[in-house]
Amino acid sequence: MRKLIRELSDMRGISGFEYRITDKIAEMFMPYSDEVRIDALGNVIALKECGKKDAPRIMIEAHCDEIGLMVTSITDEGYLTFANVGGVDERILPSSEVTVHAKKDVYGVIGIKPPNLQESGKTTKIKDMAIDTGLDAETVKELVSVGDSISLPQSVGRLGKKQWSGKSLDDRASLAAVLTVMKKLTDADVDVYAVAAVQEEVGCRGAKTASYGINPDIAIAIDVTHGITPDNSDRAFEVGSGAAVAVGPNLHPKLTDRLLKTAKKYGIKTEVEAEGGDTGTDAWEIQVSRAGIPTALLSIPLKYMHTSVETLAVSDVKAVSKLILSFIKDLEGGDLSWLNF
Repeated sequence: MRKLIRELSDMRGISGFEYRITDKIAEMFMPYSDEVRIDALGNVIALKECGKKDAPRIMIEAHCDEIGLMVTSITDEGYLTFANVGGVDERILPSSEVTVHAKKDVYGVIGIKPPNLQESGKTTKIKDMAIDTGLDAETVKELVSVGDSISLPQSVGRLGKKQWSGKSLDDRASLAAVLTVMKKLTDADVDVYAVAAVQEEVGCRGAKTASYGINPDIAIAIDVTHGITPDNSDRAFEVGSGAAVAVGPNLHPKLTDRLLKTAKKYGIKTEVEAEGGDTGTDAWEIQVSRAGIPTALLSIPLKYMHTSVETLAVSDVKAVSKLILSFIKDLEGGDLSWLNF
């Protein structure tokens, strides 16, 4: 699992530029799927069929995009100004290393005015930052264009004995869980669609179109939730506490209850996450696709969300994949009548 998480984390595909990585993701699904395709928006959709006529369709979904930046201008001196793509925390940007995906990858650092020259207590805004590539202006202008995507630093890797830290674990760690389900899934009585959705960080767009096209009978979205840190324990979970199962109006109550009972049956660690409204995940769009889709949300506790050092416990990723596998295994005969209100 660690190797898979690292491989996915190290990919560089910010929202709207996922085409840089979706071919590779599709290749990763192929050994475990009967069919793999990339749809018009860029979602990777893999299908494992059970071979039974009119079998129910279950969709398991995680988004493959990551937050990042985009070049907005090139100054006469060769510095690059930029805008955020998705919810980048601008507090982490000063002094960060970045990769500009231009005609070829160009490495740079984000520089700001030294603290001793800044107004006391002032927070530097993105509009006041610039990327220094160390190249002369002529070379920069030959290589870089306005609109080029910019990704944040590479993964840190193993942190202690049980945790892993790196960029874009939101939501590549969840994608690792989806791939693991497809790899281990055997003898199911349902057709399983695995989706690596695009553009979640800018509006849950990929999940909206994928769920409309598949029209599954059940959907399980996988994302991350906040892990407890020294400065945040409110509505957060300890990393290592297992899969967070969301409960609330965005989620189908009987599907959620079935997942919790499955976890108890197989001794899978879970926590319950109360979500009173918009979960801020692809589940929000999937639920209301077409005539409505019974949807559940499983989340992986994650510290330092939307930074380049997102940190989680690998055991939580394993708990999510085990819960989904156990849930599908127990759908003997593909009977979904228990979903009815």
